Amino acid sequence: MDVSIKKMRWLLFLLGFMKIPMIRYTRPKLLAIDDTTVRVKIKLRRRTKNHLSSMYFGALSVGADIAGGIQVFYFSKKMDRKVSFAFKGMNAQFLKRAESDIVFESNEGQKIQKAMEKSLKEGSRINDSIMVEAKNDSGEIVATFEMIVSVRVN
Repeated sequence: MDVSIKKMRWLLFLLGFMKIPMIRYTRPKLLAIDDTTVRVKIKLRRRTKNHLSSMYFGALSVGADIAGGIQVFYFSKKMDRKVSFAFKGMNAQFLKRAESDIVFESNEGQKIQKAMEKSLKEGSRINDSIMVEAKNDSGEIVATFEMIVSVRVN
């Protein structure tokens, strides 16, 4: 089954509207999604700024959450399967202040797909770690996130 970026943007909107209000509050934009890569942008604005006029770490965490998690939904649509998904842990490294719009990128699509296929085959929950990078407008990495994905495909 082919999954379009338009469909995934609609899914992200619904997820923010119905299930996870923090997603709606930060208003992320899905820039790209395919079998390997996800790119999500969160703008630096009043809602996402801290008292130092840089992006609040909570907003950075929302961006990492989306970049790491939306691909699970992408593959569940491609596989036409229901999925139970959560993050089990996160390790973040904040390298410099995020003083512009931030693009979150994960290139771990193949890893997520393999975990989902393994879960389907074994009928069990699979945990795996993926990396997400947060980059500013200049392309400099401002933060890295190691997200522990816990997925079960039904």
